[in-house]
Amino acid sequence: MDSSLHKEITQRLDEFKFKPESAGMLRGGVCPSCKKKELYTNADHPWVLRCGRLNNCGEIFHVKELYPDLFDNWSERFKPTPENKNPNVAADAYMQHGRGFELAKVQGMYTQEYYHDRELKIGSATVRFPFGTGYWERLIDQPHRFGKKKANFQYGMKYYGSWWKPDTVVIQSVKEIWLVEGIFDALALMHHGIAAVALGSCNNYPDEALRNFAMSRGDQNCKLIWALDGDSAGRSYTKKHVERARDAGWTCFAAQIPQKGKSKIDWNDLHQRGGLTEADIEDYLYHGALLIAKTAAEKALLMYKRHGDQTEFYFDFANRVYWFKLDLEAFNKARQMQEDSDETSMLSEEALRDQALAASNTIRQIANCNPTALYFQENLITGESWYYFRVAFPHDGAPVKNTFTSAQISSSAEFKKRLLGMAAGAMYSGTSMQLDRILADQLYNIKRVDTVDYIGYSIEHGCYVLGDVAMKDGVLNEVNSEDFFDIGKLSIKSLNKSVHLSINRDRDDYRTDWVNLLWTAFGAKGLAALTFWFGSLFAEQIRAAQSSYPFLEVVGEAGAGKSTLIEFLWKLFGRNGYEGFDPSKSSLAARARNFSQVSCLPVVLIESDRERMGDEKSHIKSFDWDELKTAYNGRSTRARGMATGGNETYEPPFRGAIVISQNNPVNASEAILSRIVHLYFDRSTQTAESGEAADQLKYMSVENVSGFILAATKREKAIMEMISAKTPIYLKELRQSPHVKMPRLAETHAQMLAIADALGLVIKLTEQQSSALKQQITEMAAERQQVINNDHVLVQEFWEAFDYLDNGDMSILNHSRDKDLIAVNLNHFLQVATERRQQVPPLRDLKKVLKTSSRRKFIDVKVVNSCIRGTQSPLATPSTAVKCWVFQREK
Repeated sequence: MDSSLHKEITQRLDEFKFKPESAGMLRGGVCPSCKKKELYTNADHPWVLRCGRLNNCGEIFHVKELYPDLFDNWSERFKPTPENKNPNVAADAYMQHGRGFELAKVQGMYTQEYYHDRELKIGSATVRFPFGTGYWERLIDQPHRFGKKKANFQYGMKYYGSWWKPDTVVIQSVKEIWLVEGIFDALALMHHGIAAVALGSCNNYPDEALRNFAMSRGDQNCKLIWALDGDSAGRSYTKKHVERARDAGWTCFAAQIPQKGKSKIDWNDLHQRGGLTEADIEDYLYHGALLIAKTAAEKALLMYKRHGDQTEFYFDFANRVYWFKLDLEAFNKARQMQEDSDETSMLSEEALRDQALAASNTIRQIANCNPTALYFQENLITGESWYYFRVAFPHDGAPVKNTFTSAQISSSAEFKKRLLGMAAGAMYSGTSMQLDRILADQLYNIKRVDTVDYIGYSIEHGCYVLGDVAMKDGVLNEVNSEDFFDIGKLSIKSLNKSVHLSINRDRDDYRTDWVNLLWTAFGAKGLAALTFWFGSLFAEQIRAAQSSYPFLEVVGEAGAGKSTLIEFLWKLFGRNGYEGFDPSKSSLAARARNFSQVSCLPVVLIESDRERMGDEKSHIKSFDWDELKTAYNGRSTRARGMATGGNETYEPPFRGAIVISQNNPVNASEAILSRIVHLYFDRSTQTAESGEAADQLKYMSVENVSGFILAATKREKAIMEMISAKTPIYLKELRQSPHVKMPRLAETHAQMLAIADALGLVIKLTEQQSSALKQQITEMAAERQQVINNDHVLVQEFWEAFDYLDNGDMSILNHSRDKDLIAVNLNHFLQVATERRQQVPPLRDLKKVLKTSSRRKFIDVKVVNSCIRGTQSPLATPSTAVKCWVFQREK
């Protein structure tokens, strides 16, 4: 092993807490799978880590899987030097250290070259092999940058019908040839004395190469071992190629690597893991024989002969499940009859045994489909758990995947009902005992997948889960065939089905002209709304660093374009045809779920400002804005009791960002108003040009703009660094502004200014647009301060009515004897206002906001000695004690 590589690997291995080195081995490490201190590896060549619990775990880990970053930039790590001018130095290092080959056996078969991607405008050193009429090359410098493309065929080359053969393999003299997919697989088998050729892909049938091979030998007296990859495509083409080759007169067998775990294992992987011993090869040939078995009976007999200690077992064939049972009495009777018969004397002992087995077993179908347990998933907060199953069919129907609870797999009757309910026509007809046997095998050490019950960012995992894509550490990941994200050591999925994001991953479809359209249609206010929307993608990280993230209020005249703006901003995140939900029409539980089902995404509240007019809407339960107060800091908006025998509660934190869209400004306490960044839209700036731009935004496809969310989340680290660096600078500026007095307003708008700078990392803004955006946010801070300085609208209406009724000539409402105070009995106020036919706010609403009065500062609610009771007051009673709301008179 290269010394620098060995040093870096050894440093990384400290995470497993190995005991001090002894006898060239590292032992006592913590196994990543079973968490027991049984992990060991060779200290001098730590390529493979193994768990010593062979019966209970036995997992094997290659350092390339644990630390892929150490094996993805070979031309940077290995460069030609004055002492070593070898032009293939990086390719040699890759073949030796990255693939585990002996250079003496492979040198001369390849060269080191360079590949450049014109679309991505990036390149990589390659290991190139001549193949067919051209070449095949493997990218060796950070191949993940090229997406799914890890290798490259020369453009226009033809290789179908041919194969690639190692130079040192003389196939004319061998008795069997292994046909594999990759060149590295063929080289790996060559290292173990197996003659192998590479097809390049599983769907390449080498008819021309086989004809030439037969002609060079003069016969077809050579076994073909089809050893394609163990994925679904490889298994399918193995069956097709075997059938075609047999029809052409070849003797065919198959070899298959049993696949387990999240990574596909190929022959090169086995070579590096020491998995190509004679016993291992025999096992792979057995699994290959199971794959190409022609009938269920043939497969069952292969399994029984391999595991003769089981007289009953289940197996699947052609996506149906069968039960095999051997009648030992019938088997012994058949063997006795063979001994007594002269007709069987010419058969071998193995043939006689097979004949007796065939006559003494029964095979019964117990399911007309093939249900397979894939993994276990659990919601740790609620305690709910499920087993995720895939149900495959023998017909052309697509497999169905869904969950089973523990109760649904505990008996054959419940299992049958659930199976019928999730997969049309799927039937289980076996017994509970047979089901227990099946599940005992499938559920043993079953994979566990972490879950989140929302869509968006999981701060615990540092990962964005966005429908069928996920973004972690700037790398885009697509959901796998088992409906979860397999990201290095992390396996994660979302349980949420309510929020659907359709994000287009094709960079060529992403349009950037929407930025100028947004500017034309909505100006700096539109960019300010975009800034908040963009910042919501990092709300969790911002709250973790700065303890809060503000709310956005988008209000204005009807027809000003608020809905068009918000629906377009949703398209940037892949959510089409959605604006928000009306909290006034929602129950408390429904509101809580809306707040909990997203993370680092907006929660939009619409039309919450409807006013009661008379009694016709008195049945509508008002929405209290104070419910949102805790969401500012990311704390729960609602708690509920858990269905347990204890006193547990469920209080999901708020992980998103609040957006309020309505016609009228929010009427709430100062605590809520100071948490809001406010945008007001009207029709005064609308022109024919802005209308056209708004129409283009309205009809723009989500496929053309949803790439924005990928471009933003990909730059998470750089964006958060900029926000963290710029927020204190803007906070200092706003605190020095004479127009912003309240500290919270300075904090919220400083965050917006910093996010506006970070927005420039994702989209291009002109100098004019950037300047107007910052000026807009600064003005928003000053305007919000002015709003907070003013009394609540209901308070203003109250004092207007009070001043009209309580004129200077004759005080009829102020009960205070102190000239510096005003004492008002609200029932008295309502009575007088009604008599004078004055429209006043409802008392229940007044009581909520009167304490916020600033023009006439609220002091207390207390009993005062009335100066008007007993004289001209209509409330004349013997007592002068009156309960009043007391305020400081204006000076």
